[in-house]
Amino acid sequence: MRQANRVLRLSHCLFACLFVLGFGLSDAVAQTRVNSIIVDGTQRVPDATVIDLAGVTPGTILSNSEINDVLQRINASGLFQTVEIVPVGNTLRIEVVERPTVNRINIEGNARLSDEALLPLLGSEPRRVYSPTQAEADAKAIVDAYVEAGRIAATVRPQIIRRSDNRVDLVFEVTEGRVVENERISFVGNRAFSDRRLRRAIQTKQAGFLRSIIRADSLIPERIAFDRQALTDFYQSRGYVDFRVLDVTSEFSRERDASFLTFSVREGQRFSVGAVSVSSEFPDADINSYRDALRLRTGDTWNPAQVDEQIERLERLALQQGFDFLRVEPRVTRNARDLTLDVEFALVRGQRVFIERIDIEGNTTTLDRVIRRQFNPVEGDPFNPREIRNAAERIRALGYFESADVQTREGSSSSQVIVDVDVEEQPTGNLSFGGTFSTDTGFGLVVSFSERNFLGRGQFVGVQVQAGTEDRDISLNFREPALLDRDLSFGVSITDRTTDFSNAAYETQVTSISPSLGFPVSENGRLTLRYTLADEDIFNVTDDASLIIEGEAGSQIRSALGYDYTLDLLRGGLNPNRGILFSFGQEFAGLGGDTEFLKTTARVVAQRDILNEEVTLRAIFEGGAVAAIGGGSTRITDRFFLSSRQVRGFSSRGFGPRDTGAVESDVLGGNKYFAARFEADFPLGLPEEYGISGGVFLDLGSLWDLDNTVGDAPVDDGFELRSSIGFSLLWDTPVGPLRMNFSNPLKSNPLDDERTFDFTISTAF
Repeated sequence: MRQANRVLRLSHCLFACLFVLGFGLSDAVAQTRVNSIIVDGTQRVPDATVIDLAGVTPGTILSNSEINDVLQRINASGLFQTVEIVPVGNTLRIEVVERPTVNRINIEGNARLSDEALLPLLGSEPRRVYSPTQAEADAKAIVDAYVEAGRIAATVRPQIIRRSDNRVDLVFEVTEGRVVENERISFVGNRAFSDRRLRRAIQTKQAGFLRSIIRADSLIPERIAFDRQALTDFYQSRGYVDFRVLDVTSEFSRERDASFLTFSVREGQRFSVGAVSVSSEFPDADINSYRDALRLRTGDTWNPAQVDEQIERLERLALQQGFDFLRVEPRVTRNARDLTLDVEFALVRGQRVFIERIDIEGNTTTLDRVIRRQFNPVEGDPFNPREIRNAAERIRALGYFESADVQTREGSSSSQVIVDVDVEEQPTGNLSFGGTFSTDTGFGLVVSFSERNFLGRGQFVGVQVQAGTEDRDISLNFREPALLDRDLSFGVSITDRTTDFSNAAYETQVTSISPSLGFPVSENGRLTLRYTLADEDIFNVTDDASLIIEGEAGSQIRSALGYDYTLDLLRGGLNPNRGILFSFGQEFAGLGGDTEFLKTTARVVAQRDILNEEVTLRAIFEGGAVAAIGGGSTRITDRFFLSSRQVRGFSSRGFGPRDTGAVESDVLGGNKYFAARFEADFPLGLPEEYGISGGVFLDLGSLWDLDNTVGDAPVDDGFELRSSIGFSLLWDTPVGPLRMNFSNPLKSNPLDDERTFDFTISTAF
């Protein structure tokens, strides 16, 4: 038995040795010395190209695995449909079948998206080698375009039609499918705001009865991410710091032509601002000045944007005081019982890092300096991440670029950074043909051209011609937003305006040129200085006109210097639910010319959203006064007139001082005016995608005082208050905004031209 086991073990060892020896011999046999290479099957591709792809030189010894590597390298070129390598003695034969070339590319079955819109998306090109992988990628690109248009059921299948000379026609067969519309958008978990209010905060809309025209109701999956962020920003700006979008589900109808979108949210509690304090690591800093600079107050609704604004304010103050590396760090303490957030603005030492340089790429039209001036810091200044983020937002807000990416990376040393700006240009010109209609001026045709980035300099140039049944208006405007690369705007406006004042007994033509210079005077305030040189002509005065008009007929030159101050807290304010806009201006005429007067105007707009932001309350007050200088009197081109938008219930130029003794007792204008409008806009319960809302209003106004009475002309120019109430229908239609006002004058004069209904609509096409 022992002898049998020994024999068995010896046989196993002998078998193993023979196996190893055989394997080694087989590997040795598989090795081939390549003395020459022969290529068969090529038609367009040179043999030398195939040999280069193989990467084999004569005299090389190749194993089976190395021959397989050669095969893979040639296949990876994408030039050949099949590749076979056959060693014949010391010769390596490479047999290939070339891929066909694309003869032409067709897209079939597409009706909603044109060939001109789809062909630029393709990577395949005529007279290039056909690649099945690229064709599949092109099919996916077409599908993505249809998905963006709301047709997520679209399918695309690439097909080839073989032609002579190893050519193929590449055809993409498109099945468009039906538009998937958002039949219903609902929210789960919302208590503070209604579904209707939240639908207004997102970009996706529900389908309505205008679904054949409105395309904002199509389901676009990529838009959902934007909507999630929009909801988060909406809630957090109103104090809901714990708000989360838990889930977004989309269900389809059986026919897959409608979707039902549901946002599951968790609102959390609403927090307000608690204690606000400032601390400092800088012993030399005047901490009281930082406290005084804060605009965040205890009791305010918590808003992250407010906190960021305070940080920017304090860091700007630090730069003014010479603290280049001071950073403001907000330290927030939650008081769950009081639902408040205490915030401490800590003045800390930032890293001593400088900006080495700012690199800009992708701007083929826009000049570098237009982008560079959006950065407050320049090369060599201390690096402030917040300033870089703000600059990135300003670059995107220019509207010149389809995309703008701003990133930072380490520079030549650890104490320096390089700011990389990568932009992609987009069209900035606009040519439009439009129409307008209003009950005041009738139909009108508008042709306009504008370029927001003229010659890549960031300048605005616009030309507009508007002609109606009664008026004609031609204007040319130019604006340089950053004169001398500073926050200093320069503009020139040239206008020629002719009107017959609603079939009055006279006509006027005013041709003017007005350069202006604007600059900020506070965080939300701006001052504009302007000069106006105008030729004002009163002509075609009929025999039935007032003697006052006859005395003012003719042409006169107006040379005037003026200014306008605007404080805009409607958008620049801290509270998203309320705001104020205030403007004040004066014009001094008499710097040469034929007329001398001082004109003053003021306007205040106050707005607030109530009832969970469902209702918007608005109050508008405006007034003005003009007084002749040097013992003269004002002309009709200098005085004020009130339009139907300022006081509803009356026609434009429907009330004011009149010559009651004239056959044509036209309104002569007044030296003083006052108007007040109180409005409330609210939803009517209709789906918001219809764009229809309602409103009620109360308007008050008066136009009075006339210093030119021409002897004993019976002029009624005393102060007399007019008023009206009414309701409005506002419709944001696919062809333009439409507003219909139904008015009931409460107090008027028998000579007034009342109007109980008016509407306006405008569009561009």
